[in-house]
Amino acid sequence: MQFQPVGSDSSMLVAVAYPVNPLVSILIPAYNAEEWIVATLESALAQTWPRKEIIVVDDGSRDSTVSVAQRFASNEVKVISQKNQGAAAARNTAFSHCRGDYVQWLDADDLLAPDKIAKQVRAMGSAQGKRTLLSSAWGRFFYRSAHARFSPSSLWCDLSPTEWLLRKLEHNAFMQTGTWLVSRELTEAAGPWDTRLLGDDDGEYFCRVLLASDGVRFVPEAKLFYRIVGSNRLSHIGRSAKRMDAHLVSMKLHIGYLRKLEDSERVRSACLKYLQRWLIYFYPERPDIVEQVKKLASDVGGELKTPRLPWKYAWIQKAFGWSLAKRAWLGLPMLKSSWVRSWDRILYRLERK
Repeated sequence: MQFQPVGSDSSMLVAVAYPVNPLVSILIPAYNAEEWIVATLESALAQTWPRKEIIVVDDGSRDSTVSVAQRFASNEVKVISQKNQGAAAARNTAFSHCRGDYVQWLDADDLLAPDKIAKQVRAMGSAQGKRTLLSSAWGRFFYRSAHARFSPSSLWCDLSPTEWLLRKLEHNAFMQTGTWLVSRELTEAAGPWDTRLLGDDDGEYFCRVLLASDGVRFVPEAKLFYRIVGSNRLSHIGRSAKRMDAHLVSMKLHIGYLRKLEDSERVRSACLKYLQRWLIYFYPERPDIVEQVKKLASDVGGELKTPRLPWKYAWIQKAFGWSLAKRAWLGLPMLKSSWVRSWDRILYRLERK
């Protein structure tokens, strides 16, 4: 039992029934994750926090993800299979089967530091209650997690819901899915994951979690390792018409959520920067979406400029046109990332030998 002030008189305390030793549910949606699921499950099982359950939902994988995950099945690990419906639906299924007081979302290719959950649970002692949302540090890696790069952003601190969302839109910042530890009360208040969204489903979902929260408590010593797996990751839009449509829905929701909290000049400015940054992903292939994005900008009192590619792609645009230049802008960084990933894989295998 913990005690919490009531009203403005801090001398008046009331008992609040917070679990002293809460059960934490680690929920893992998995799709064609046979290469990664072993390491992910091992990191979940290695958590030093003793009271935990792990639920894996296989979303109709076409590889051996299910059989690999089943090797870990026990009283602590449950493996569920469903037909392919997308990551958001798999997460909803996982939550419907969990019993935890707190939820740790975890993608099937990411890793938790052994004491990640324990450090966040301990931080709850100084947090205000079950509506406080806990986040952690996170670093990117390919194969060798020991070489993960942790790059702090403007979101790596304690923030109110309004300030968190404003910084996200203004600075193009985000927190990876597995950084959060969410109380069951807050999870239920936020509602289910939106199955319409093919990418950025976590971004939209945690906007709703934030809206239902009292604010974010950042726990810097807790760590998540975010694996970069290539262009098939959920956050990648590319040239997919369906992903463009879904991302527009997410953008509209993001702006609506922030303006619901505050509709000030600084909020409208952040929304305008957000819209300008993403306009290039729809231009010029989807004039219908471009017009809708411009309308969103008009609604916040601004006007968007015609997108421009970085200067180093200007010669491609002049010689071969906008479309080819944009393909190079989208594709060359991914090609470089693929090369670095392949080299890291070689080093990883050499180290294992």
